[in-house]
Amino acid sequence: MSNSDAPTKSLRVALAQIELAVGDIPGNCEKVIESAKQAQLEGADVVVFPELTLSGYPPEDLLFRESMEYRIQKALKTILEADIKIHVVLGFPKRVDGNLYNQAAVIYQGKIIHEYSKQHLPNYQVFDEKRYFSKGKDTCVFEISGVKCGLTICEDIWFDGPVRRTKDAGAQLLFNINASPFHVQRDQQRRQRVSEVAAKYGITVVYINHNCAQDELVFDGGSMVVEPTGVTKTLPVYQSVLECADLELKGYSVVVSDPEVDPEMSVEASVYKALVQGLKSYVNRNGFPGVVLGLSGGIDSGLSLAIAVDALGADRVEAFMMPYEYTSQMSLDDAEEEAKALGVKYQVIPIHKIVEAGLETLSPVFENREFQGGGADVTEQNLQARTRGQLLMAISNKTGKMVLTTGNKSEMAVGYATLYGDMCGGYNALKDVPKTLVFALSRYRNSISPVIPVRVIERPPSAELAPDQKDEDNLPPYEILDKIIEYYVEQDLSAEAIVEKGLEREQVYRVVRLIDINEYKRRQAPEGVRITPRGFGRDRRYPITNGWKAGY
Repeated sequence: MSNSDAPTKSLRVALAQIELAVGDIPGNCEKVIESAKQAQLEGADVVVFPELTLSGYPPEDLLFRESMEYRIQKALKTILEADIKIHVVLGFPKRVDGNLYNQAAVIYQGKIIHEYSKQHLPNYQVFDEKRYFSKGKDTCVFEISGVKCGLTICEDIWFDGPVRRTKDAGAQLLFNINASPFHVQRDQQRRQRVSEVAAKYGITVVYINHNCAQDELVFDGGSMVVEPTGVTKTLPVYQSVLECADLELKGYSVVVSDPEVDPEMSVEASVYKALVQGLKSYVNRNGFPGVVLGLSGGIDSGLSLAIAVDALGADRVEAFMMPYEYTSQMSLDDAEEEAKALGVKYQVIPIHKIVEAGLETLSPVFENREFQGGGADVTEQNLQARTRGQLLMAISNKTGKMVLTTGNKSEMAVGYATLYGDMCGGYNALKDVPKTLVFALSRYRNSISPVIPVRVIERPPSAELAPDQKDEDNLPPYEILDKIIEYYVEQDLSAEAIVEKGLEREQVYRVVRLIDINEYKRRQAPEGVRITPRGFGRDRRYPITNGWKAGY
């Protein structure tokens, strides 16, 4: 019988792109059972869950807890006894002979019938799996409804070996379970890589990813089925869904009988949704009733307010304008307009009396200590920022709501922020967002509904801590600054290599020096959403005290 004459076999695969919480093993276990039973009701032959389903991702040093193994085994026992009649593919950490593995299992009729250990352990950017896991070696191929299925985990698909060996072992369909965090254009990169693998080895791939957020990481979903001819089915990004894909085995080729592919999002849309998802998850999972933030009338706080409202709802967000003598009437008007447009509770709290009382109290200490040419200097500016931070933290203590800070990546890079002032807070949605992208995201959000006045986007940014102050009085234009930051922080280029890109030497060296000497500030900054390939967080570990000099 030729391949074309072989009988057609069908397989219904349920993709469980669901929200799972790190450390909540009983809760994750319950979601697995609920999803599996729903998949069973929908006629699925198999339901596939993301990487490290039961522990959540990344579990980090929870993996060192002695009780982790006990809790995982208890959850597995609960799943095995749950009267699930279809195949279940899920992930969990497993210890064997003293070694810990990033494991996947195939469960059927109350038994674990196959297991697979992740072979390629990522140890770059935000990943440090070699700290915890040992490397797997064996290939896993099994049969469901007459279709030979293979199993790999996340990073394995970025290397040819695991897929090639799985294909050589007879697999006609490949399940690849993932915990792949978002960064700009990551969804396109995933589609491209999985398409390359499917085409090269002539195998259809079911790719399943988490949809959740964990501290600075956002997992955007984007699960898909990819045939050798390309992507044929996608699940929506930033949504928790259980969705079935009907597959047919025609000869030795597995094809989707119900193709449906969502268009790729714009950069602005995908980043904005990541920021909303990250903030929403952080606030809700940590049990805060809402957030409070300082609303300056500027673009960063205006965008942060919009993100907060979209994440939590207007009733859980409070905004406070805290003007001083350098605050313009335009800023007062724009802050009020932003608050009204988004429907949040809004109050004005002047800080003049507090700042002046502080200066008066410190006057004996400051006497004969004129700095930077005499008179007022950055000390007086920082006192304003710290007064605002103090008031916001007091409101947070009284209400229980978390302070949302509003600084962007460009400012955090060069230290254009005040410790214990505008850096006060529990989370920062814009922590990894360059200023130029802040402008683009503000325009994007206004395309949905107008919430940030146009003049806020168009006028020169200012901290308004001194008369007629502009950001570019102290910093290069943001178009140049952001390019230097991208080269130095995200691409690890040297100062001279950046100069060779056509940027002015003095500006490059000044910015690089500012980035280096302000690491101590960033270590004390709140957590925030990671949206670039290298943010100021777990994937950039730079020594505070060091003798490194800029150059080649």
